[in-house]
Amino acid sequence: MSAIRLFVFLFLFACSGVALATDMSSIHGIVHDPQHFPVANAEVTIRAASSELAFHARTDASGAFDLNAIPIGDYRVTVAATGFVPLDATITVVSGTHTVLHFLLRITSATETVTVQATQADSVTPTTTINRQQIDQTPGASRTLGMEMITDYVPGAYMTHDMLHMRGGHQTTWMLDGVAIPNTKIASNVGPQIDPGDIEQLETDRGSYSADLGDRTYGVFNVLPRNGFERNRAGDLRFYGGNLGDFEEQISLGDHSAKTAWYTSLTGSRSNYGLATPVAAIYHDSTNSESIFASVIRNQTSADQLRFSGQYRQDYFDIPYDPSTTDWQYQSGYYNSTGLRDAQQERDAFLIANWVHTVSPKLLYQVAPFYHLNEANYNALPTDQPVATTWHQQSNYAGMQADLHAELPQNSFAGGFYSFYQAENDLFGLQVNDGSAASVPNRAAATDAGLVEFYISDHWRVNRYITLMGGMRFSIFRSLLNESASYPRIGATVEIPRLHWVLRGFYGHFFQPAPVETVSSALLNYVTHQSGQNTFVPLPSERDEEHQFGIQIPERGWLLDIDNFETRINNFLDHSNVGESNIYFPIAVDGALVRGWEMTLHSPELAARGRFYLTYSNQIAEERGTVIGGFTCSIPSDPACNIGPAYTPVDHDQRNTLNTGITWQLPTHSWFASNVYYGSGFHNGLAGANLGPYNGAYLPVHTTFDVSGGHNFGKRWKASATIVNVTNHRVLLDNSITIGGFHYNDPRMVYGELHYRFHF
Repeated sequence: MSAIRLFVFLFLFACSGVALATDMSSIHGIVHDPQHFPVANAEVTIRAASSELAFHARTDASGAFDLNAIPIGDYRVTVAATGFVPLDATITVVSGTHTVLHFLLRITSATETVTVQATQADSVTPTTTINRQQIDQTPGASRTLGMEMITDYVPGAYMTHDMLHMRGGHQTTWMLDGVAIPNTKIASNVGPQIDPGDIEQLETDRGSYSADLGDRTYGVFNVLPRNGFERNRAGDLRFYGGNLGDFEEQISLGDHSAKTAWYTSLTGSRSNYGLATPVAAIYHDSTNSESIFASVIRNQTSADQLRFSGQYRQDYFDIPYDPSTTDWQYQSGYYNSTGLRDAQQERDAFLIANWVHTVSPKLLYQVAPFYHLNEANYNALPTDQPVATTWHQQSNYAGMQADLHAELPQNSFAGGFYSFYQAENDLFGLQVNDGSAASVPNRAAATDAGLVEFYISDHWRVNRYITLMGGMRFSIFRSLLNESASYPRIGATVEIPRLHWVLRGFYGHFFQPAPVETVSSALLNYVTHQSGQNTFVPLPSERDEEHQFGIQIPERGWLLDIDNFETRINNFLDHSNVGESNIYFPIAVDGALVRGWEMTLHSPELAARGRFYLTYSNQIAEERGTVIGGFTCSIPSDPACNIGPAYTPVDHDQRNTLNTGITWQLPTHSWFASNVYYGSGFHNGLAGANLGPYNGAYLPVHTTFDVSGGHNFGKRWKASATIVNVTNHRVLLDNSITIGGFHYNDPRMVYGELHYRFHF
């Protein structure tokens, strides 16, 4: 693999002179009077809704202005001109778009407030944006292990067997300030990438990406971290306590000057409930977490911005078990966890340096080198029955992202590259204590890999109502297999005049690099002697074909979004355990098909108090064929070896998922929020086996209700209380044999938070 290192190293430095920042957008605005004559010399200010970050422009003789390098998020726009009433508007900026705004200034004595509808006439990507206030007020979302900021607001997103799934798959990308944090793993980590307390804005994209957004078909999470622009030598101290032995503390500090803003936080937590349990009761399930995060933004000149972001995080999880030898889980012989006392420790660290240079209001480039360390260490007591497992995975990534973005009269052009080198160091060991096979002493194994990707993308605004998108992404991946891909992506949006409905369509291909895994000869010998002619085969990368159609309908501040998608997958990446061990090795299945309808509905501010939302997904996720990569076997009648030519539901297939809720601002600085979740039930892996109480094709329907409320005591103190799963409704979510065996949904969690704001 030394050739990979040299290839990636030389490529990074040869190409370091090129680079649109994918967390940024550009805005083109036109200001006119009631007769549609341009208003020249109008002063335009765009200010972030939750901080002091601001951008300024002045209209030219044609009434036009341009602003570049605008981060994602919610903004207030003010337009002022001599002889006209000042205008106040609100907009939402999503990444990678060129937003065109028209502002009408009236010559009247009345002050007017305008809400610009959040339709995206320049983007084919279905997008959900979550802000800081929503994270704070959504029940459960502010916990360090909470995923409600995604699952409550993004259709087709849910947690099962301790993993986030979106649109029928596992692999998602986390981006920070538009820079993708590399991670080829699947099913190895349990904790989230970034603590919710460190997020200012979260943009979730699900499929239909332009070529600059990468290849993780199922979901991209673009994080705008907290940065200090909202603080003046200010700090926040947060305490959290709950009924399951929950304790969490976070202290954060931030400040800004005319040119520099900084933010840092230190977080620690522990709980008696960490991972989903194999039975309704909780046994051996404690967890603790510590993290530190830092962000610095420096506007070195009017044309140069430097960003530095870094994090170190570690999580510890006891693996829950079922202590009973009389219940159906034990007596079925399907999975025996009574003798296991396992644990997993995870470490994750990254460092990103990002230089954004604005050549002109219509041209910028970005260069961002990065480093990422990811570890997942699974350990067991040596006396565990039947097998004590050791499985350590360490991945080191080093690379660079570079993007160039240019705005032409009718085109938004983007081009660039993304590349990293990966060093993989793993350790495997099995202590077989039931005499069924020979033990495997701990053995280390190492390998490396490299990825280089180029992309080119263009948005062509044919006229005010029609935009065409086209692009190509070229990938070269060198690992245990040498692979390459050249894949197109095309799309279009059409805005219906007067109604402002936006129709969109997309067709494209994606290349997802396979997990880089090492296998020691000892482990290979162990699985070879298991029944079924087991072996390890290098994983091929996943290749996806997606088409999608959607519509956005704005009406009096309400926004309805509906889309239909189909993803046809070759080399579907999934996971499987090795024998009786807890080594969950990635596999590649010959093919898969995911189809679905999705809907989101968001209200305007109701009665000047609150907002309502609803997300719904009807989805079918199926797979077919043989296991062609990873941990494979050759038992003709065993579905673990050959699913067969017909499509069969995957273990995380849930046909109907719905979340709906409301956040209401009460008088006297108080608020209330709620969420109702409905799931139609996940696929039953024991259907027809007459094992246990559930014999049908799907496990039980489940509905949960969450509430939270809070109150501000002046400017310094804030208190809130949350109940997750108010009725304590418990059901078996899935019987997929992953970490801890079967998985029940979360129990009732009652906790309170106390915030103290201070200056230093």
